[in-house]
Amino acid sequence: MTERAADAASRHADLVARISRANRLYYEDDAPEIEDAEYDALFRELVELERDHPELATSDSPTNRVGGTPSAAFSDVRHRRPMLSLGNAFDHDELRAFDARARRALGLPVAPEPAPGLAYVAELKIDGLAVSLRYERGRFVQGATRGDGTTGEDVTANLRTVASIPQRLSEPVSLEARGEVFIPRAEFARINREREAAGLPLYANARNSGAGSLRQIDPTITASRKLSAWIYQLVEDDATRPVARQSAALDRLEALGFPVNPERAPGLDIEGVIAFTERWREARHGLSYETDGVVVKVDDFALQDRLGMVSRAPRWAIAYKFPPEQVVTVLEDIVPYVGRTGTLTPVAHLRPVKVAGSTVARATLHNVDEVRRKDLRIGDTVILQKAGDVIPEVVGPVLDRRDGTERTFEMPAACPVCGTDVVRDEGAVRYYCPNPACPARVAQEYAHFLGRAGMDIEGAGWVVLEQLLQRGLIRSRGDIFRLTIDQLESLDRFARKSAENLAASIERARRRPLARIVNALGIPQVGEATAIDLATWIAGRIPPGDDEPMGGTAGWFGRVAGALPDIDEAQFAEVPGIGPTVAASLRAYFTADATRGVLADLVEAGIEPHRPEPQRAAAGGPLTGRTLVVTGTLVGYDRASAEAAIRAAGGKVAGSVSARTDYVVAGANAGSKLARAEQLGVAVLDETAFRRLLDGTIPVDRSTDEQ
Repeated sequence: MTERAADAASRHADLVARISRANRLYYEDDAPEIEDAEYDALFRELVELERDHPELATSDSPTNRVGGTPSAAFSDVRHRRPMLSLGNAFDHDELRAFDARARRALGLPVAPEPAPGLAYVAELKIDGLAVSLRYERGRFVQGATRGDGTTGEDVTANLRTVASIPQRLSEPVSLEARGEVFIPRAEFARINREREAAGLPLYANARNSGAGSLRQIDPTITASRKLSAWIYQLVEDDATRPVARQSAALDRLEALGFPVNPERAPGLDIEGVIAFTERWREARHGLSYETDGVVVKVDDFALQDRLGMVSRAPRWAIAYKFPPEQVVTVLEDIVPYVGRTGTLTPVAHLRPVKVAGSTVARATLHNVDEVRRKDLRIGDTVILQKAGDVIPEVVGPVLDRRDGTERTFEMPAACPVCGTDVVRDEGAVRYYCPNPACPARVAQEYAHFLGRAGMDIEGAGWVVLEQLLQRGLIRSRGDIFRLTIDQLESLDRFARKSAENLAASIERARRRPLARIVNALGIPQVGEATAIDLATWIAGRIPPGDDEPMGGTAGWFGRVAGALPDIDEAQFAEVPGIGPTVAASLRAYFTADATRGVLADLVEAGIEPHRPEPQRAAAGGPLTGRTLVVTGTLVGYDRASAEAAIRAAGGKVAGSVSARTDYVVAGANAGSKLARAEQLGVAVLDETAFRRLLDGTIPVDRSTDEQ
């Protein structure tokens, strides 16, 4: 791997980790720690990095995900049609670029030429929690959250408490509608007044308190919050005269009794859309609810179908974000914080100031290069904004207020927590503490291990974890499963019942699926989707013994732990969706002495993972016995669905191109894998040829080379 490629891989891993954490905090915990604008900037950087280095774009990348995983507290609801997210535009030029892309895709003239034939609907963007509502013969029967876009949470009982959502429609039709549940400004203020009077911490913003209210286990709590909703999408409708436009769908929803936002404008060209955004930029502050932008949709459903979608978002819609509110304050200090991977992140300590409805005293500065790029100095008067009206961001210094007493920030030579010499990735912006025993790293690693995406131990939050570490009750991951009820009862604010509940949660966690254990380990560049693929591959490679049930036993897990260090990079690269970069990361991780110790400790502690059923190729499918690699961006598939289609047709998916590869399926922006295929003479298929190969209308032959 070249130095430049290594830098890109390092930055990619950092971005994936930060965005995945932000997604979990935002969608699952309703407690974001970064602002929308900061998230948008990170996401945009990741998209651009994967565009320039497509070999880094694994199936578990946040660019292929929509939201968070469904909560175990609610039953799952499988969406009949995926609930997608939207791409973002942050200025008018980006709106015009969106219009130009849509026109080119439809074969329509692009401005400044006369450009008829494409009309938009502009709707105010509500920053709440997306929900899907199903009605049978006019009666409300089920409501679900977006979840991960494919599977959401059944929150029917809670949605019945939202007064604006009709329990019965004006016609006895069966349909699905989607919208946003939110908390009005006045209700948000009332709740915070009550919390302040009770000495409780205040909610930071209406979006998260509204989302948290809807996801309460007790519907009476939801009812007490007086939530509201706007409905903006008609997904299915058994009416005899289906509507053909989004504007007509909104009118129909309104006629059926749904709350539809009246502040919408159909029939706009892109300049009309821009005028709409400008009108509401200031007028939004007079509304009774929060809005952070405008959603722009192609009005004609037939044109929407022609435009299609990418893996994460439709091509026919975009969300324009209003510019954030800005204030001035003082940058009192810059303090480096140590994360799970050891990365030192500079954080601005600010003179507390109120902006966009809440008081801000901290803001991440991302890395040293960002500090230098903005020329930020300790003691500066700085401009602060809340990106998307939520996440604090230091825009830059007010230069004419400098008096010479300001100090430049330098990353410390030693870790501020453990004193180990700090290392800088050569040619990269990452400074990190290499000490795996650094208390800050250890605490973050344990938090990840115990969290929802890992062992999912309910009740083992940050406050509990800190006590366990500080008292020396846990010194390894296996120690978590050795804790006694008496030890847990000794923790602050723990009674016997709470100790018993936590002990029961720990006991349940012994038998998590193998994929959860893999993800809980925090392997660099391995997220939830890759963990699933890896666990399934392991199940096929290491079958149970004659005396081991398929459900999984400690005996089987012990053999897995013993075998992993002997698997080389080439073998890891056989795992669907894993390329050479991730394969190298897996090899380095599992051969490390520390990892051997962690796995042995978990085996000794009695972890008994559920063993996944190994995937088997479909017998007799058109791709039986063939190996394919998917690269670039496809129109009709995301990476995961393309690979699933290959496996369903009997084929095998590889993460890298070799002489054993039969076909490379290449979409837009295909990079090094396409070049490698051409170098080796491997057949390359465009999306049309790929579809024909799947349905058997072209023969499977290594000489096929359609583009």
